[in-house]
Amino acid sequence: MQRYQDVLAEILIDTETLQARVKELGAQISADYPEGELLLICILRGGVPFMVDLSRHITTPHMMDFMAVSSYGVGARTSTGSARVTLDLQTDIRDKNVLLIEDIVDSGHTIASVLSMLETRQPRTLRVCTLLDKPERREARPP
Repeated sequence: MQRYQDVLAEILIDTETLQARVKELGAQISADYPEGELLLICILRGGVPFMVDLSRHITTPHMMDFMAVSSYGVGARTSTGSARVTLDLQTDIRDKNVLLIEDIVDSGHTIASVLSMLETRQPRTLRVCTLLDKPERREARPP
């Protein structure tokens, strides 16, 4: 198996900068939800390392759940524009403060579809925390 360091052309964000930003986000989330009752929902798989790091910096009591969603075809590197859920939540989100955790928002198709679906489940609040945002690649906007 090839090491990822051997195939990178350049590092865009160094580890220290990345970890400092994750810590800032954790502090902001803790301030935004001081009462607790926060549910972090991670979109698998790429979001897992981000959510784990982020959760270490959130002082508010919180729970986690996971979804697997794909808007990419098999072997594709571009979105099909149609998201499908391959693993749904185990938690009822009605009347809960929900924070959707995503590593990268690219085309916007996946996040827009997930937000629309989760909104029908009547959470108290529904917001997104993403590590990286690529607005220049946006094709779909969240509801």
